Amino acid sequence: QVHLVESGGGLVRAGGSLTLSCAASGRTVNSIALGWFRQAPEKEREFVAVISWSGGTTYYADSVKGRFTISRDNAKNTVYLQMNSLRPEGPAVYYCGASGVGVRPLEHEYDFWGQGTQVTVSS
Repeated sequence: QVHLVESGGGLVRAGGSLTLSCAASGRTVNSIALGWFRQAPEKEREFVAVISWSGGTTYYADSVKGRFTISRDNAKNTVYLQMNSLRPEGPAVYYCGASGVGVRPLEHEYDFWGQGTQVTVSS
């Protein structure tokens, strides 16, 4: 079992930056990949980024590549998503997920999810 708690969401203007955090707890937290997904109102949840348990492998959605950076601190059992050059895409809930399979962009390969943190980018 893995418990995930996201934080750091808020309102930011387009072009600005925001850093999300996801605190993980559980017996296998240091052997799992941790990823970020987001869901806008009336849209499907979409993959954003994922990082391997060691932090050595990362993978990003094309839409955020070059603007977002995922990282993790295993000593703190926390994964971060640094978001720069944010676009005015309105509100979205960002979810942290844990995958025992590895670095994967597919939602169904994640076993545990946090409750989400809302990010709103205004124009």
